[in-house]
Amino acid sequence: MTSNPVAETVASLMPRARAELTELVAFKSVADFEQFPRSESEGAANWVADALRAEGFQDVALLDTPDGTQSVYGFLPGPEGSKTVLLYAHYDVQPPLDEDGWETPPFELTERDGRWYGRGAADCKGGVVMHLLALRALKANGGIPVGVKVIAEGSEEQGTGGLERYAEDHPELLTADTIVIGDAGNFRVGVPTVTTALRGMTLVRVRVDTLEGNLHSGQFGGAAPDALGALIRILDSLRAEDGSTTVDGLTSAARWDGLQYDETQFRKDAKVLDGVELIGSGTVADRIWAGPSVTVLGIDCPPVVGATPSVQAGARALVSLRVPPGVDAVEATKLLEAHLAAHTPWGARVSTEQIGQGQAFRADTTSPAYAAMAEAMGVAYDGAEMQYAGQGGSIPLCNTLASLYPRAEILLIGLSEPEAQIHAVNESVSPDELERLAVAEALFLRNYAAG
Repeated sequence: MTSNPVAETVASLMPRARAELTELVAFKSVADFEQFPRSESEGAANWVADALRAEGFQDVALLDTPDGTQSVYGFLPGPEGSKTVLLYAHYDVQPPLDEDGWETPPFELTERDGRWYGRGAADCKGGVVMHLLALRALKANGGIPVGVKVIAEGSEEQGTGGLERYAEDHPELLTADTIVIGDAGNFRVGVPTVTTALRGMTLVRVRVDTLEGNLHSGQFGGAAPDALGALIRILDSLRAEDGSTTVDGLTSAARWDGLQYDETQFRKDAKVLDGVELIGSGTVADRIWAGPSVTVLGIDCPPVVGATPSVQAGARALVSLRVPPGVDAVEATKLLEAHLAAHTPWGARVSTEQIGQGQAFRADTTSPAYAAMAEAMGVAYDGAEMQYAGQGGSIPLCNTLASLYPRAEILLIGLSEPEAQIHAVNESVSPDELERLAVAEALFLRNYAAG
């Protein structure tokens, strides 16, 4: 990294950053209070609030959002007449999934092979620490030249929309000239990247019922309608022969014309087994950034161990649909629910319940903030040119903020590059990326103030 006072300060702060991330990762802050204690999320929220107070933030508050979780807010005034920048991250995390699959405990930050492992290390507790590093570096080198608002969400991973609804009810709270969302990631380690498009999402729970109760499969099987079999038929209808998503009425001819994703590299990043084909058609970028994709997230049915010879009377599944930019998530939800009903066999009773939704997002890359970020990333990454990429995941708040503050410029950066394996076992963050992106964010704030 090119030597400059800001970079030198960030480098000196990295041991503190590791210690803080260790503390933050230790909270099991999964915003699903049927599985994890609410106290763990509250502990993480209070940690963030205390960190903001220690940096001199005013009006620090734990916001009780409509989904029963808390988001953390703070405001640090800038020089008179200065611009205001909103910095976003989230402190809630995905469940650790198979804890036996982790090489080290998921809620203990552990260094291995030059990376720091732990749930939320990259997504997105590392984003909280990144913001703190950038602000501290500026304070040590002439001061922070803009007003700064920080918002740390408490339920982003659940997609329950608490912060979106709170922002809509309190539109004055998050007003800013520019918004930096610290929940995306570089295309790969060492390639400075801003994410310019996000797919939206909808989560639908589907239930199929066929019988008043389970029946002996020997006595009744062959004529009695099997609810689990019906559900399997329904779910199979969501994919074409090549694996492409097929939801009746949902079409997307969009193509990704920015940074492309080499198929061989994608197979490596996704850890696709030898001989297994990729699904869908078009370029990899088309498939993961510009097109729709359906995923069956879970099925309620008897486990193999302990299963009895029974025809199942009922079965449920949770279905996720990623919605490309240009497609309304509300309409996509209606199409998905209609498709599930239309493809239910044997007159089985089917019901659907929407449990989460977020709109897709596309950024305006012609804004002055992008020029300021490109210059900052060029310095932080030793002259490397900033790249534009998409992201297949969703950050529902982006569209809410774009709607509430249409004049605000929105940039997405972050630590979730492919090696981070966010949402999977052995999630990790590159400390080099954390250091460089903190430098980039600090220089961006300085550039943006001067522009």
